[in-house]
Amino acid sequence: MATVELDTLDPPRMKISSFSLKVASRCNLNCTYCYVYNKGDQSWKSRPGIMTDATFHAALNRIRRHCQASGQKSIRIVFHGGEPMLIGPERLARWCSEGRRALDGIAKVAYGIQTNGTLIDRAWTDVLSEYGVHVGISIDGLPSVHDATRIDHQGRGSYGRTLAGIQCLRDAGLSFGILCVIPLGEDPLATHHHLVGLGCRSIAYLMPHFTHDDIGPIRERYGPNPCADFLLPILDDWWHNSTLELRIREFWNVGRLLMGGRSKVDTLGNDPYGFLFVEAGGEIEGLDILRTCAGSLYRIGLTVHDSDFADVLKVSSLHAALLTGKVPIPSGCQQCAECRTCSGGYFPNRYSVAKGFDNPSVWCADLLLLFSRMRQLMGVTYEDTERFRAELEGSGTVDTDVVGQPQEVRSSLGL
Repeated sequence: MATVELDTLDPPRMKISSFSLKVASRCNLNCTYCYVYNKGDQSWKSRPGIMTDATFHAALNRIRRHCQASGQKSIRIVFHGGEPMLIGPERLARWCSEGRRALDGIAKVAYGIQTNGTLIDRAWTDVLSEYGVHVGISIDGLPSVHDATRIDHQGRGSYGRTLAGIQCLRDAGLSFGILCVIPLGEDPLATHHHLVGLGCRSIAYLMPHFTHDDIGPIRERYGPNPCADFLLPILDDWWHNSTLELRIREFWNVGRLLMGGRSKVDTLGNDPYGFLFVEAGGEIEGLDILRTCAGSLYRIGLTVHDSDFADVLKVSSLHAALLTGKVPIPSGCQQCAECRTCSGGYFPNRYSVAKGFDNPSVWCADLLLLFSRMRQLMGVTYEDTERFRAELEGSGTVDTDVVGQPQEVRSSLGL
């Protein structure tokens, strides 16, 4: 039920542009919805709290070997967790320096860190600035909403500590992006304006992680399309009242798809996943959010201590399909007008015990409303999308940024 056949892979290829290193397997917060700690999976308990130098160096060696084999000239390393700042700024500085030396002459390395922001201080901003580390802050909107779910292990809210971390970034002149799990049922514009007011460069509104087996109570409480109820007012506000310089990830990528381009996020488009995870103990993982599905689908069975990343293609048909773009679009999506744009939605959100991943996303209705409103705003029909895609594929520029006001978009594409 949960496997994907690879008969169409000839030969299998993958390009990994980003490696997320889970340098800490513990977190100083205990967010109620966290897929790592509070969705049933307990594997974190058997992992080392902090990645060792030996494991980091093994991962770095595998990244170097991957770049040499693939010919890639650039790579992104993201420090992830748990809470990655538990490793301390001195260790991060040393690892960033070692990463640059290891990849010197092979590939340019860019660094990122996804953090809850509660540990950021002057020592951290000095290191982040020195190594050009892009910072993503996890924050869920207004203080009352954030503090209801993003709590510490004593049950206390964390908004004040996160805000203090953001202020440290601003004082140091460092830009940052925000990752917000959509707070279902909350005021969308109040949430959005609050986040924009924090001075971020970009916002990603993440649809909560549910499968067809546990979405029922959510629909009963919040209605048939609560993500669209939240996103559409923000979309109209963003489109009419702000500049496109503020990147809202979901809107930007839907726009790219409607204009014939490819999504740059794994939640839309069904394109090859360009990332892998390395756990604190060295285990190689693909899509780690598969923890929200039944069983241990996220497990691959390889580590950086004994395997190259390309070995994933040999041992896991599921992850090989994700990494090479060979995941079939759900049968229920085949006749949908957005079949080639939405392409079924985020892979984990398609899951059910009964049918595996052969379901549209649990957020299908929300996605269709979002795509429909974007088409209205951009003045792009289904036929336009097909024509734009053909022209881009013919010119070899499918990865060009293609979102903006319709006339600006068409001009940039030479249409």
